[in-house]
Amino acid sequence: MKLLSVNLGRPEAVPYTDQPEGVTGIDKRPVDAPVRVAAPGPKGVGASGLAGDSVCETRHHGGNDQAVYAMAREDLDEWEGVLGRTLPNGSFGENLTTEGIDLSGARIGERWAIGSEVVLEVTSGRIPCRTFQGHLGEKGWVKRFTRRGAPGAYLRVIRPGEIRAGDPIRIVHRPDHEVTVALQFRAATTERALLPRLLAAGDALHPEALATARTYVEKYEEGGEGKRGEKYPAGSGL
Repeated sequence: MKLLSVNLGRPEAVPYTDQPEGVTGIDKRPVDAPVRVAAPGPKGVGASGLAGDSVCETRHHGGNDQAVYAMAREDLDEWEGVLGRTLPNGSFGENLTTEGIDLSGARIGERWAIGSEVVLEVTSGRIPCRTFQGHLGEKGWVKRFTRRGAPGAYLRVIRPGEIRAGDPIRIVHRPDHEVTVALQFRAATTERALLPRLLAAGDALHPEALATARTYVEKYEEGGEGKRGEKYPAGSGL
């Protein structure tokens, strides 16, 4: 398992973003030099966890719990076959392009050591947006990406330091629950009845995803019945 590339983006004006100034940093390109990684601060204040990288839409992206975004080269390769086009490292706006890691099967709270210094922790999958679709220029991209269910992983910074292309990646902690990135993504997008299962990941889960799961469970409280007498939906696991 290794880090194939570290990818950084600069602000660019585009017609397909809802960012107030009309700029995005989604067009990320590999760099050869070492890159400093550190927690950027709370969402809405902090942006990217990588020095020299831009996150322009801080209302929805960036911050401590989305400090770093990773995508597997294996997933990019599969999309190349589907789309019939080359997808260089960084094409999906990812900071890290990895090799040898099943990102969809990574568990929430799983920790990776990259190189000799940095430790990151998986928090959630990436929810596709209009800017992502505009960047790729693929019709119906949000639905296609969601349907495949391999969203890559957001990570928070546990131990800061420097990383660079070619660094080995080691899984140094794997929680004993079964909440994977793929499960969390499905619960957040196409299978809301899975939301109660996310609670097993606890505070390792992205705070917004955790709050959504808790709200869902509270709605169907009192032995599986909500205030209006609703039963837990089929497949909820409760």
